[in-house]
Amino acid sequence: MPRPKNERIVHEPPLFTEFKPVGVLGKSLKEVLLSLDEFEAMRLADYTGMSHEEAADEMGISRSTFSRLIEKSRKKIAEFIFQGRLLTIDGGNIHFRRNIIQCSDCGHMFKINIDSPITECPECHSKNLLNLAGGFGHGECCRGRNFNHKHKKRR
Repeated sequence: MPRPKNERIVHEPPLFTEFKPVGVLGKSLKEVLLSLDEFEAMRLADYTGMSHEEAADEMGISRSTFSRLIEKSRKKIAEFIFQGRLLTIDGGNIHFRRNIIQCSDCGHMFKINIDSPITECPECHSKNLLNLAGGFGHGECCRGRNFNHKHKKRR
């Protein structure tokens, strides 16, 4: 029986969670599921250009675990592109460091620390807010965690 996966730290929820080839109905495509921690590994290594060591520290995991994550995510992205699949980003044993909130009335989007309670839009003062971390079932569970420490290497 495999041991349970450690929780990984993801900076913030993705703005977009589904991608598909143009001109093809999504329901007719096979799905490739990219977990949130795999998404974060791609963001850190390939988008921000961090080294595996820096990215692993950022996510609170070992460098070898990070290397396995980035390898899996790159394979899934290649499958999405070359096989013409539906790519969905969801799941994983993660906690968010920050959140993105969108006002459903004026459309304003703003980023907040996961610990910051927000009850109204800073632009229009509407209370009709969409919580992106909440869409993944997160928010309350992520609050109060100390994300400022760096990953401690196991000896």
